[in-house]
Amino acid sequence: MQYILILLLSEALKEINKCVCGRPNHVLGQEQGKGEQMGLRIGTNIAALSAIRQMRSSQSQTEKAMAQLASGSRFAGSNTENPADHSISEHLRGQVMGLKASRMNAENAISFIQVAEGGLNEQNNILIRMRELAIQSASDTVSEVERGFLNEEFQGLNQELDRISKTTKYGSTNLLSGIGKKFTFQVGANSGPENRLDFTLSSDTSSTGLGVNQLSVRESDEALDSIENIDEGLNRIGQARASFGAIQNRLQSVVNHLSSQEYNIEDARSKIADTDVAQAVTQMTLGNIRSQFQTAVLAQANTLPQNALKLLA
Repeated sequence: MQYILILLLSEALKEINKCVCGRPNHVLGQEQGKGEQMGLRIGTNIAALSAIRQMRSSQSQTEKAMAQLASGSRFAGSNTENPADHSISEHLRGQVMGLKASRMNAENAISFIQVAEGGLNEQNNILIRMRELAIQSASDTVSEVERGFLNEEFQGLNQELDRISKTTKYGSTNLLSGIGKKFTFQVGANSGPENRLDFTLSSDTSSTGLGVNQLSVRESDEALDSIENIDEGLNRIGQARASFGAIQNRLQSVVNHLSSQEYNIEDARSKIADTDVAQAVTQMTLGNIRSQFQTAVLAQANTLPQNALKLLA
């Protein structure tokens, strides 16, 4: 029965097309090409297909915006829409990670130097105390017995001076024994020589290296000689501290520079790769509104073929 109704409806539509206003088919076809309303169809619902196509587009837009908001990345929804931007952002991300690693290397190198500086600082204090004891012992205001007391403290400080030199280490590396080892610090994000700093560990601050290993203040003459040797030892400590301080200041400048570079490049990468939340929320809201309207339109479009049945009434 439905097949018969369809055939009858098809024939009726053909007759309508031939006879409306007494115009032939080719005239109607020309005017339809100019924008007149097409005839009723039941085989294909073009209006519904158009609404579905628009709904798919809106759904895709909404899903993309939601993915960007959930991940914080512009490229979460699809990497194919902005492949150039994605490539640039990944290159910048690699550069940022290299800068972070370089900054950590420089900070670790500063810690390396600070360990040595801590030992040198205490050795400097010890030498100053030893010099004070030598000056006391050089005066005849103290007796031989008292010089013995002064010398006992003096020798104990000398032994501690030597012990600090042997035990001041960073990991397994002795820092104050004058090993003469060359250290290279990687402080740049690339492989060129300008990305490395070299430092030779040559400071020997043992009692022998400072020239104070055989000193004594038991006699006033010995105490006077000790003052001159201790002054020379203090000069050597000062030279070592100047050497460590120079590389430490340089490394601190490296850290400051790397931090600035890291911040600026990360900011540039963020502008390319991170989600613009306001824009993504706007796109998601717009997509939801369109989907609601398109769903309503689709519902109406699905009723259009039913109007053809009225021609059979």
